[in-house]
Amino acid sequence: MGNRVALGLAFLVLISAPSVVLADGYNFQTVVNPSDPAFTQTLGINNAGTVVGYFGDGVVVPNNGFTVTPPSYTVFTSENFPGSAETQVIGINGTGGTAGFYIDTIGNTHGFTLIAGTFTTVDVPGTALNQLLGINNSGEVAGYSQNSPNAQVPFTELGDAFTILDGLLPSHTSAQATDVNNSGAVSGFFVDNKGMTHGFLLIGSTETTLDFPGSQSTQALGLNNDGQVVGEYTDGSGNMHGFLYTIATGTHTEINDPLGVNTTTINGINDSSALVGFYVDTVGNTDGFVATATPVATPEPATGALILLGLGIVFLMRKRIGQRLPQAS
Repeated sequence: MGNRVALGLAFLVLISAPSVVLADGYNFQTVVNPSDPAFTQTLGINNAGTVVGYFGDGVVVPNNGFTVTPPSYTVFTSENFPGSAETQVIGINGTGGTAGFYIDTIGNTHGFTLIAGTFTTVDVPGTALNQLLGINNSGEVAGYSQNSPNAQVPFTELGDAFTILDGLLPSHTSAQATDVNNSGAVSGFFVDNKGMTHGFLLIGSTETTLDFPGSQSTQALGLNNDGQVVGEYTDGSGNMHGFLYTIATGTHTEINDPLGVNTTTINGINDSSALVGFYVDTVGNTDGFVATATPVATPEPATGALILLGLGIVFLMRKRIGQRLPQAS
């Protein structure tokens, strides 16, 4: 009897062999630029895993842009707009083109791109301040301009043609476009007339507000080409958390760096669902991170039926053995 049951159990184990899928869990890798261990933000990531960001808080150390590559994320390449006082690199596309902003020597803020080795200033004509926050594979950029102290105006730009997005959003006093994917979908956030901040997603002319449930404020900061949006929200206690929004299901998932559970911002995502952002650690430093989805073992859809089959075999063998007549002496 023992041999037959063991055979059935062995068969059950064999047919239950798992496949690998992506779970909600993530592995986090801290990224700190050695030029300023107290302040690093990682802000964009492309499908090759190349990350952009900046170090320096702008007070003690000036903002300095960089790119950094996998797998170690320890080899940094400087990227600063020529002749600028400070630079932040925020977006990167699939061909390595980048977008961000710089501050010139008299204190004005300008958007810029770096495409095929050429830096280009990108400013809405007649505006005093511009920042570019995302870029897609066509070189289309997303960002905002500003003339008055509070009124930020979201836009996209391609080939020197600017599209102002104000008219596509709910009533607001200020807004930023934070990223644009290869289909032209735009993420961002706006401040309503009561001073509340809401995330948004624009697909064509259709706007979806992406407030994290129960949040005090929400900012959508990046999106990929696979139906996912990332950002940060502030809870009722004033703590900051990263989130991932899945367009197909309309669901939010909270994701935090374990070293900064109440201080996490997710700023970028690629098509493999790898995330970048930053958090404030226990000693008050701002640290960047790269997070990759954790592979876990889970049964294939057909495996459940096979498991039931294996259990049935074990049950039948036990039943036949239990019904065996005693032998005559």
